[in-house]
Amino acid sequence: MTDRPLRIAIVAGEESGDLLGADLVAALRAATGRAVELVGVGGPHLQALGLKTLFDPGEISLMGIAAVVTRLPQLFRRIGQAAAAVVAARPDCLITIDVPDFSLRVARKVRDVAPDLPTIHYVCPSVWAWRPERAPRMASSIDHVLCLLPFEVGELARLSGPPATYVGHRLSHEPRLIEAAARQRTRPPRDPAAPATLLVLPGSRRGEVSRLLEPFRETIDILAARGTAARILLPTVSHVEATVRAATAGWRVAPEILTTVDAKYKAFGEADAALAASGTVTLELALGRVPTLACYKADRLMRAAYSMIGIWTASLPNLVADGPVVPEFYDHFVRPGMLARHLELLLAETPARAAQLAGFDRIAHAMATDRPSGVIAAEAVLSTIEARRNG
Repeated sequence: MTDRPLRIAIVAGEESGDLLGADLVAALRAATGRAVELVGVGGPHLQALGLKTLFDPGEISLMGIAAVVTRLPQLFRRIGQAAAAVVAARPDCLITIDVPDFSLRVARKVRDVAPDLPTIHYVCPSVWAWRPERAPRMASSIDHVLCLLPFEVGELARLSGPPATYVGHRLSHEPRLIEAAARQRTRPPRDPAAPATLLVLPGSRRGEVSRLLEPFRETIDILAARGTAARILLPTVSHVEATVRAATAGWRVAPEILTTVDAKYKAFGEADAALAASGTVTLELALGRVPTLACYKADRLMRAAYSMIGIWTASLPNLVADGPVVPEFYDHFVRPGMLARHLELLLAETPARAAQLAGFDRIAHAMATDRPSGVIAAEAVLSTIEARRNG
């Protein structure tokens, strides 16, 4: 075995991708016993492992069509910059992580110049939901896809995409989430005379937070008016904390604002139910066994693109379970009166609550892996490098 460092080019945008990348790099070091040199784009977790990021990854972690359109010239400059840096570094492989509209363009530019460079994409784009033509297009520049959701390997094969490996989701092995689920299993039924504990998660982006906080406030007020007193726990993240605090300052039922991951997962173990923005957090809640309603209010341009979406549900727990587990409410269906009445069903020992908990068991079973996701991902990366090396 060579002692030469393994040189990895990496492109990661959002915080979640930065975490996945850091986990994968650590697993590659452990699997090979070699140092790993990094070049590319990433956040603080990858930077802590030695990456000198080419630019702030926040520039490419944009959400919503409007946000992307307004930044197109800058995005195209960054695509060219990242691709040129990767080619110049002559790495052992390129790993692109999530942000597919950016990172897959980088991969295509790199493949045009360095066709023999092994290229892996981590986090399957939602080709199973919309723009399925992306799957076969990926196959020309991506050698392997690392999937977080168990159904994605089959979907990529059905759509003539690249070969793929289900590596599992890091949430399945998150100790604090496992502890929260264990606490939920052993909690006694809520005393109907006692206040409920309601977890409110309006999202991590300013747009979704601003669109959801007001209907969430109205929902809580309606619950109170109908006789359900509630303690409100509201986890948030640093870049929207000020927005959340300002928007909730006048709430009749003042929320407890939680600002750390530890506090968030502690709240998962205490909550009777959750009102959440649709997204990865709903999968967290399912794995933490917190009965949930999923909501989302899209911006105007995103609503105009709805005709392009071909999936039967936008809820990750429902997709994994292959059936309706978490009720979902979108756009003009985010009606506080309806949300309050659904929450009443989840806050009591009802068939609706029992059905969700049974669905969460199916989801946990479907997502289980025998090893951490980083280890499985590292094995797939090394196999892809070896396969390309052998032609």
